[in-house]
Amino acid sequence: MRNIWFVRFSISICAVVFLMSSIYAQNSSAPQMKSREVSDDDGIPVLIKHLPDWENARNRATYILNQDDLRNALGSRGVFDLIEFESGTEAVTADYDSGKLLLVEYTTPQASVDADQKINGRLAETGQSQTIIYRRIGNYNVFVFDTTDQTAANALLDQIKYEKNVQWLGEDPFLLKRAERAIVVGLSELFVATTLTIIGGIGLSILAGIIVGLIFFRLRERKRATMETFSDAGGMTRLNLDGFTPQPSPDRLLND
Repeated sequence: MRNIWFVRFSISICAVVFLMSSIYAQNSSAPQMKSREVSDDDGIPVLIKHLPDWENARNRATYILNQDDLRNALGSRGVFDLIEFESGTEAVTADYDSGKLLLVEYTTPQASVDADQKINGRLAETGQSQTIIYRRIGNYNVFVFDTTDQTAANALLDQIKYEKNVQWLGEDPFLLKRAERAIVVGLSELFVATTLTIIGGIGLSILAGIIVGLIFFRLRERKRATMETFSDAGGMTRLNLDGFTPQPSPDRLLND
């Protein structure tokens, strides 16, 4: 009986060890993190498809899920300390003619705004704003490194569009700013429209007055041309100093 119990115990221990080894092997072989969004058509992470000219860029693009991948792809840069990959943050990088593009996507607008403030502060402190072109686009924090043409780098950033709905977990901190901007834009448009209307009305009034005045002047001139010459002498003989008095008929003059 003791031998049978020992054999059963040994078999149980081996089974537990085998099961733990299998679980550990599965966990070791499985990737620690996966993309939050993958295309159903081709299995490509959606973030890669938001790169400029992604059909050609995907062949040279590098998908990034942690700091090690980030530094292996782009080297060690001081601003990378501010990029945290917790809570599902992911990134992709690709080389372009205008520089090395890094597109980082955060899961919430709060995280993106917080990173944006830190990144802008670091770039201002280190004076790298001329060599590193940076912009926040939606929940994307986008960099262009090693650029020599700022115009081309900004044009590259202009091609990136954030096509997702940004939903704040709490109160939107930019709600007041957007309301103020909407009021300012509305008042500006109203002022411009009112000014143009007034100027246009004044111009039309002047033009109409000139046209009416010319017509009235021509009509008066035509009417005056048909009238007899006016004399204020009451038919009496007067000196024709102004040239308006008609010359008397010779047959009406008194003879000597």
